[in-house]
Amino acid sequence: MGETEKRIETHRIRCLSKLKMFLLAITCAYVSKTLSGSYMNSMLTQIERQFNIPTSLVGFINGSFEIGNLLLIIFVSYFGTKLHRPIMIGVGCVVMGLGCFLQSLPHFLMDRYEYESTVSVSGNLSSNSFLCMENGTQSFKPTEDPSECVKEVKSLMWVYVLVGNIIRGIGETPIMPLGISYIEDFAKSENSPLYIGFIETGAIIGPLIGLSLASFCANVYVDTGSVNTDDLTITPIDTRWVGAWWFGFLVCAGVNVLTAIPFFVLPKTLPKEGLEDMAETVKNDKEEKQSEVRKKRVGITKDFLPFMKSLLCNPVYMLFILISVLQFNAFVNMISFMPKYLEQHYGKSASDAIFLIGIYNLPPICIGYIVGGLIMKKFKITVIQAAHIGCWLSLIEYLLYFLCFLMICDNSSVAGITTSYEGVPQDLHVGNVILADCNMDCNCPTKIWDPVCGNDGLSYMSACLAGCETSSGTGINMVFQNCSCIQTPGNSSAVLGLCDKGQDCSMMLQYFLILSVVSSFIYSLSAIPGYMVLLRCIKPEEKSLGVGLHAFCTRVLAGIPAPIYFGALVDSTCLHWGTLKCGESGACRIYDSTNFRYIYLGLPAALRGSSYIPAFLILIILRKYRLPEENASSETMLEAKFTGKENEGKETDQNSKVLNDDELKTKL
Repeated sequence: MGETEKRIETHRIRCLSKLKMFLLAITCAYVSKTLSGSYMNSMLTQIERQFNIPTSLVGFINGSFEIGNLLLIIFVSYFGTKLHRPIMIGVGCVVMGLGCFLQSLPHFLMDRYEYESTVSVSGNLSSNSFLCMENGTQSFKPTEDPSECVKEVKSLMWVYVLVGNIIRGIGETPIMPLGISYIEDFAKSENSPLYIGFIETGAIIGPLIGLSLASFCANVYVDTGSVNTDDLTITPIDTRWVGAWWFGFLVCAGVNVLTAIPFFVLPKTLPKEGLEDMAETVKNDKEEKQSEVRKKRVGITKDFLPFMKSLLCNPVYMLFILISVLQFNAFVNMISFMPKYLEQHYGKSASDAIFLIGIYNLPPICIGYIVGGLIMKKFKITVIQAAHIGCWLSLIEYLLYFLCFLMICDNSSVAGITTSYEGVPQDLHVGNVILADCNMDCNCPTKIWDPVCGNDGLSYMSACLAGCETSSGTGINMVFQNCSCIQTPGNSSAVLGLCDKGQDCSMMLQYFLILSVVSSFIYSLSAIPGYMVLLRCIKPEEKSLGVGLHAFCTRVLAGIPAPIYFGALVDSTCLHWGTLKCGESGACRIYDSTNFRYIYLGLPAALRGSSYIPAFLILIILRKYRLPEENASSETMLEAKFTGKENEGKETDQNSKVLNDDELKTKL
C-alpha cells in the first residue's frame, strides 16, 4: 500500500510539472507573439514613410495579420483538440518566425532611403538652391531620369511586409484557442482563471518588450552603417525620419523560433489537475474512450455542424461576440494609431511616443490581469458575478475616457498651411496659400516638405519659403539668416525642424498619460471576469470551437476592416502630403490636429458606447437563467464516481448544464 501511494504521488508530481511546463511554454509563446504584434503596430508610421504610402494602405497591411489568422482559426480550433495541441502550437511559433523574417527583407532588397529635401547632402542641387534667390533662375526638378520615376512609382516592396504579416497571422492561429483549451481541460476549474491570468500577463510582457525594442529601433536611422548620419538634416522628431524598423523584425523572428522548442516535448494529454490519484482507476475507461475516438476519427466532422448550431443558438455567447466586435473595432483603432496620435497631436517623436505607451499603459494592464485572476480564484466568483464585475468596471473606465477630449493641443503653426504668414490662424478648408508677398520672387518649390522654425515662433515649409537668403553650419545644426518672411526685430533667423508645441501642450500630454494609466488598470481588471463569462457560457465539448469562432468573428468584423477604414479617415485630415521624385504623393507630413483628435477619440467612443446595449442584455439573461459553473465540470462526475454517488453527480450535471438553448429560445 505504501508503494502504491508513493507511485501515485510521483505520478502526481510528474503530471503537475508537465502542466506547469506547458503553462510556462504557452506564456512564453504569448510573449513572443505579442512581442511581434506590438512591434508591428509601433512600426506602422516607419513603414508608411519608408514606402511612402497612405495610412489607409498601412492599415490594410496591419489588418493582413488577421487575414492570415482567419484562414485557419475555425479549423484549428475544432480539429486542433483532436490532434497534438502542443506540437501544433510549436509549428505555429516557427511559422510566425518565418513571417517576421520575410517582413524585414525589403530593407535588404531596396536602395537607401531618400527623404524629400531642399537641402541636398548628395550635391545634386546647387549649394544655394534651397535659399531665396530673387530673380533667380534655378529650377527644382525632382528627377531628370524617367526610368527612376517608373521604378519609384511602381515599387511594391511593401508587399513583402504584407505577405510576411499574413504568414505571421497563420502561425499565430493555434496559440490562443489550443493553449486556452489545453489549460481548461487539464487544470482545476478554480485554478483556470489564475492560469489564464498568468498567460494574459505574458501577453502584456510581450508588448512591453516589443515597445522597448520599437522605441530603440525608431531612434536609429534606417540606413545606419550605410550612410554618414552626421550629414542628415532631419532628426527623429521629423515626420520624414525613418527608424531601423527592419532590425526589430529579425529579433522577433529569432524569439518566435526559440519559443517553439518546448512544445515539441510536451504530451498530447494530461490527467486532470488535482485528480491524478484517480488516474490509475479511470485508466481503462480512458483507453476505451480513446479507442472510440479513433474509430470515429474517420467521421471527425460529424459533430461540427451540431456544435455550430448550438453555439449560434446560445444567446449569451452571441451577445458576447457582438460586444467583442464593437469593442475590438474601438481598441484596434486606438492601439494601432496611438503612436501617430502622440506624434501629431502632442509633437513627440516616434521613439518617444512608443516609449511612453510602454511605460504608462502596459504595467497597469499587467497588474490588472493578475489582480483580476486572483479575485476570481480567491472569492470563487460565479459567472453572474463575473459578468457584473466585467460590465460595470468597463462602464466606469468608459466614462473616464471622455476626459481625454479635454486634453488638447493646437495645430502646429505652419505658415501657409495652418496660419497666415502674419501668424493669424486660417481656415484649413479653403486650401493652402503657400506663397506670400515676402517669398513670391524667391522661385521656391511649393510641394517639398523641409520645415524650418523661425525665431518668431512660426514654422515654414522650407527655408526658401521663409525668405531666408544665407545659411551657416551643416547637417541638423544648419542656421538660416536674413529671412524676409520672419517678422522679428533685428536679425531674423530659422533652424531646421518644426517649432516646439510649448509647455502647455507638454502638460496636456502628461494629463493624457496619467488618465491612460488609470483607464488601463480598470479595464484590464474587468478583462479576466469578462473572458470567464465566454468560457463558462458554452458546453465543455464546444469550448475550443467556441473560442475559435469568437476569435474568427472579431478578426473578420474588427481586426481586418478597422485599420483600413480608420486609416482612410485619418488620411482625410492630412494637410500636406509628401512628394516623391516624380511628383506623386507620398506619406502625409502634417495633419489637422483638431479633426484627427475627433476621429481618434470620437469614433472609438461611439463604438464602445453601443457595446453596452448587448452587455446589459447579457446581465438580464443571466439573472433569469443560471449558467453552469464549476459544479457542472468533469471533476463532479469523477468525484461522484469514486464516492459511490455517480448517479447523483449525473443528476447535478443534468440540472446545471450549459444554457438549455431550447428552453431559452422558448422563454425569450
